[in-house]
Amino acid sequence: MKIFENILVTKNYRDHAHIALLQLNRPKVLNALSTDLMKEVVEAMLALDDDPNVRVIIMTGNDRAFAAGADIGQMMENSPIDQINDNRFRSWKQLSLVSKPIIAAVNGFALGGGCELAMSCDLIIAGDKAQFGQPEIKIGTIPGAGGTQRFTRAVGKSKAMLAVLTGDMIDAYAAEKAGLVAKVVPAETLMQEVFEICKVIANRAPVAVKLAKEAVNMAFETSLKDGMEFERRNFYLTFSSKDQKEGMKAFMEKREPKYEGN
Repeated sequence: MKIFENILVTKNYRDHAHIALLQLNRPKVLNALSTDLMKEVVEAMLALDDDPNVRVIIMTGNDRAFAAGADIGQMMENSPIDQINDNRFRSWKQLSLVSKPIIAAVNGFALGGGCELAMSCDLIIAGDKAQFGQPEIKIGTIPGAGGTQRFTRAVGKSKAMLAVLTGDMIDAYAAEKAGLVAKVVPAETLMQEVFEICKVIANRAPVAVKLAKEAVNMAFETSLKDGMEFERRNFYLTFSSKDQKEGMKAFMEKREPKYEGN
């Protein structure tokens, strides 16, 4: 894979053939999300999604910050037309096209755009020193990449309103209690804990994993009736895969299945 300026990409993470790591790499500015960084994130994610060997992707930052927000210096003098022409939000939309699971491993700050980027992933595992929030109100604006929408769906209206209107941060345990974070682990073991979760997912049938991700995401996009129909179709679709036959055969034979992704 090509060398990027703002991110680091590692395939065969920790010598696991099916796990890839994407690390935000602007440490001097706490991984502030510039337009160029987001373009690189999308380019790398889509390439990893196309790689048949990759089954799970980890996104992380560093010990100080997953990402402390958007690059304010880049946008503070912008007009509405500048914002439109920048096309920065097109990158966020393209992330939703990734079919493989993306796990956000969050240490330190995940604020503003950083929190929104973490929420764009399929689940968040947080180190116990992580801090989340949507502080845009403190600089005279509002979230623009999901902070009023994904945050509200994750934690409910009242908690989202409190966070968005005050701009105050919440710690990892409060985020877990509210439903924003799937699990909190010691900061120093975060990457190992995430790796262990990814190994489990990588050992599942890849086609079923993709269809399951698609079905869960559909729950936020449609009615219960339509969502149930979508789920059922994806369930039926798994029966066209060799992995489904292998999984059920292995179950009956009381052995571990060997999934090949087809």
